[in-house]
Amino acid sequence: MEKEKLELEYSLKSASLNVLWSMVGTAYGLAEWFAEKVDAVGDRYVFGWKGYDEAAVLLEEKPQEYIRFQWEYDAGTEYYFEIRVVRHELSNALTLLVTVFVEPSEHDDEVLMWNKHVENLCRKLGV
Repeated sequence: MEKEKLELEYSLKSASLNVLWSMVGTAYGLAEWFAEKVDAVGDRYVFGWKGYDEAAVLLEEKPQEYIRFQWEYDAGTEYYFEIRVVRHELSNALTLLVTVFVEPSEHDDEVLMWNKHVENLCRKLGV
């Protein structure tokens, strides 16, 4: 089944760019809010949730801007997931942009999952 691109936007008005990037752009930081554990060896990351592990390959990264992964089960496709940080020049506010590819039947569950993850992130950041 063909996956569809899903883009989500979260405003993080009072977050620090350096602190936010440490939570988004490092295995340690991702383990604080996205997964229960994250192990990284080279470009291969293994994300763990309640005894379930899923591996992804780091495709691309530009520090303090974005990080893009591809789940191993999506290898050979155009599908990826990306977490992008946008800093607004005038207000200095930060926005987190999440791009994922999902099967249409999983759209609503994916939105709920990311909302929960970002809620965890905001709690860790104190925003």
